Amino acid sequence: MLFNSIAFAIFLPIVFALYWFFSRGNTKAQNVILLVSSYFFYSCWDYRFLFLLIFSTLLDYVTGRKIYEAKSLKKKRIWLFTSLIINLGFLGVFKYYNFFAISFTEALSLLGIKADFVTINVILPVGISFYTFHGISYVIDLYYNKIKPENNFINYSVFVCFFPLLVAGPIERATHLLPQIVSKRQFEFAKAVDGMRQILWGLFKKIVIADNCATYVNEIFQNYQDHSGITLIFGAIFFAFQIYCDFSGYSDIAIGTARLFGIELLRNFAFPYFSRDIAEFWRRWHISLTTWFRDYLYIPLGGSKTSRLKLIRNTIIVFVVSGFWHGANFTFIAWGGLNALLFIPLIATGKNRHYLNTVAENSNFPSVKEFFQILLTFSFILIGWVFFRAPNITVAIGYLSGIASFQFLPLYEHIKIIHLFLLCALLIIEWCNRHKQHGLEISKLPIVLRWGIYFCIVLTIYVYAGSKHDFIYFQF
Repeated sequence: MLFNSIAFAIFLPIVFALYWFFSRGNTKAQNVILLVSSYFFYSCWDYRFLFLLIFSTLLDYVTGRKIYEAKSLKKKRIWLFTSLIINLGFLGVFKYYNFFAISFTEALSLLGIKADFVTINVILPVGISFYTFHGISYVIDLYYNKIKPENNFINYSVFVCFFPLLVAGPIERATHLLPQIVSKRQFEFAKAVDGMRQILWGLFKKIVIADNCATYVNEIFQNYQDHSGITLIFGAIFFAFQIYCDFSGYSDIAIGTARLFGIELLRNFAFPYFSRDIAEFWRRWHISLTTWFRDYLYIPLGGSKTSRLKLIRNTIIVFVVSGFWHGANFTFIAWGGLNALLFIPLIATGKNRHYLNTVAENSNFPSVKEFFQILLTFSFILIGWVFFRAPNITVAIGYLSGIASFQFLPLYEHIKIIHLFLLCALLIIEWCNRHKQHGLEISKLPIVLRWGIYFCIVLTIYVYAGSKHDFIYFQF
């Protein structure tokens, strides 16, 4: 069930009505409604994988209790590694087995050794990377005594598979979400209205920007040899906005939907393309995953409280693993490695936490220095996105070589001025709201202007609501 579908437009009001009116404010009843709705939502993708979701939930619920009840550190570790091995084992089989089998076969063939490892033809369960990380963070937090186990299985199940975040995040933490699930929730009109605004903004980004950019991106990347350097640059730019509006649009809809039920999810994007260096970009892009790797990989490796050499090593490991998390392809590893290389100079000079404030904090416009910093950072990000989007390393290098050929004519003739105008409108709106939580947080504007903006966005969504594209991060 896609967020940008008629089915979801019917599903959401029904769940909302059951949740607030049928439950009569009873928290237990509300959580049962959320759980059943979440299972139905997931079953709409493929009901067969619902059993895997329930098994994963039950696994971490049981191992979490065993970790808490264990009397010795040895037993705690046994239960922790039981959870980690099984969780990562499922993830490895469904997501990475074929990659390793094929890569190992090719490596042996280079040595003159003939091998033929069996590959498996299996569908990747939607959301497996996200709900697996929910469970892993829960058992690790229990192991380090950061939380106490949730005794109620229904409450814990809602934490793992709450339908707005189930398929593509944000990746939640038990310390943040579980207390909201077990606490009494009351309907707040202002919070629900802002949730609707954020849903509307997410739909605009997905339907109007991302899906239209996808049309150009697919054609340009598939036939990159036939296009000039300037067209390839536009292709990379369109993909940058496609993936941003696709993924942040999903997050906006998820966060806005959760607010309708009185639940606050972690923020996932903070206007990342206004970043002044790559470190700031990663503090603003896919925040829930970045902080997950920080807390459960980077810090256990020693974090920043170690030698400069080990600090660089830790950074490289985190970025490469982050790239590999996105998919079983060397292009993702290259993307992660490239970001690590861009990050290392900032670490070496101690400037990786230089920009913690909002750009042009006390001004309507960036300074000349800030403008060129943003432009340079975005240019580096574009190079990384080429690797992310390309089907293999050869295509990525060929695409970048085409840009470097400096053949600036002709420009791809099918680019429409209206789409460039909409991209500019997106940037202007997000720039004006860069201090806020999302681009449509405009409650303080005069009511006539506010409703005028709503009308224009709804009309634009209606005009462009044609063929639907799956959200990009469903494949991860």
